[in-house]
Amino acid sequence: MVAIGIEGMEREQRIRKRPRLTWDVAPSEPQVKRAQVVSNEGVNRRRHASPPRRDDDREGHYVFNLGENLTPRYKILCKMGEGTFGRVLECWDRQTREYVAIKVVRSIRKYRDAAMIEVDVLQHLAKNDKGNSHCVQIRNWFDYRNHICIVFEKLGPSLFDFLKRNKYCPFPVDLVREFGRQLLESVACVWIVHSLLSYLLILFFLSFLTNNPDLFLGLFCLSRSEFCFDFFLLLTSFFALSYPADMHDLHLIHTDLKPENILLVSSEHIKLPGCKLAMVQRFSSDEMQFRCLPKSSAIKLIDFGSTAFDNQNHSSIVSTRHYRAPEVILGLGWSYPCDLWSVGCILIELCSGGALFQTHENLEHLAMMERVLGPLPEHMVQRADRGAEKYFRRGSRLNWPEGAVSRESIRAVNKLYCLKDLVSQHVVSSRSSLADLLQGLLKYDPSERLTARQALSHPFFQNLTLRE
Repeated sequence: MVAIGIEGMEREQRIRKRPRLTWDVAPSEPQVKRAQVVSNEGVNRRRHASPPRRDDDREGHYVFNLGENLTPRYKILCKMGEGTFGRVLECWDRQTREYVAIKVVRSIRKYRDAAMIEVDVLQHLAKNDKGNSHCVQIRNWFDYRNHICIVFEKLGPSLFDFLKRNKYCPFPVDLVREFGRQLLESVACVWIVHSLLSYLLILFFLSFLTNNPDLFLGLFCLSRSEFCFDFFLLLTSFFALSYPADMHDLHLIHTDLKPENILLVSSEHIKLPGCKLAMVQRFSSDEMQFRCLPKSSAIKLIDFGSTAFDNQNHSSIVSTRHYRAPEVILGLGWSYPCDLWSVGCILIELCSGGALFQTHENLEHLAMMERVLGPLPEHMVQRADRGAEKYFRRGSRLNWPEGAVSRESIRAVNKLYCLKDLVSQHVVSSRSSLADLLQGLLKYDPSERLTARQALSHPFFQNLTLRE
């Protein structure tokens, strides 16, 4: 009986099956979760898939539709802007769950190369950022269908776009002061990105002073510890910030500073009673009833695609025309002072509402400079390259107005004022200190031009909190 009972139990265990689920019996919870995960992953893969491949347009721009995906991670929401480099798209980052701006570069070799330079510079900037940088922050980058895509933090409009939407009504001088301070600090930041080279130079210099060549290798190996490296990095950064003119062969030069490349951090603004200026009198009184001012003065510098090391071979032409320094036009070579000339032009534009040198031709540009700043130095004219000799008569006199291409060009030059009068027209408070700062930033001779740190020490930027 016992044997029969045991044998029956074994048979019952062998034939026992998992109970069949009927329509009204729910599966166990783990099975439900597993099924949902598998199902959701499949749905998300299909939903977030990249669109079918398309040919780029004739200019090499990426062709897209709103709502499509730029890789499964980013969803395209709208186009924020467009330039010679490509397009900037506002996207939703599904991984970090934030809005980002993605620069999609044209699929042309020279723009791809410039984009990779920009990625390198931005990564250096991010590595040296201590949390108070005025340079745009890179989030990510990738190569997508032959387009370099650089992911940035999403910022507000450019200062140029803000001026344009504001009917070119200038910013108050206190706001211009704050913009200028941040811009100069960002330029100084760019100059010390390559401070590792300075660090190595100091090690070499120490070994030279002690007449001990082995000291260079020994200090380098010792400094590979995190503490020593940070110490020397801090030391070289201090030297670079304090003496930029003496170490310019180690600096980066932005070369394309302009209001379009300076972005407000926030898009929020307030409305105030409209300004009454000659530049905006062509608009009706209804349109001029209000003007906008940004709620926050925080700005960030963008577009490092044209950035160059000072000790590299330089192209002959840099900077956008209106912000181009005289040494570039005369073919004298250029260095970091060309950025400071651009800063001076930008500050005047923010105070007046219009570009200082509205020109598209070199001779007219030089004539405008002389109208505002006085004659070009003879020693610079004598050293001008052959391409610039045609702008001058025998000697150092500019071939103007004889060489003007049109009467309109002559009138455009004649309507300009000297720098001091120009500032007085648009600025009430701090006009003398601003004019003096601009005189230093717009020195013809780049060796006499203010450096970023010298400009930041100018009285115009002192006691900001008291003035505002």
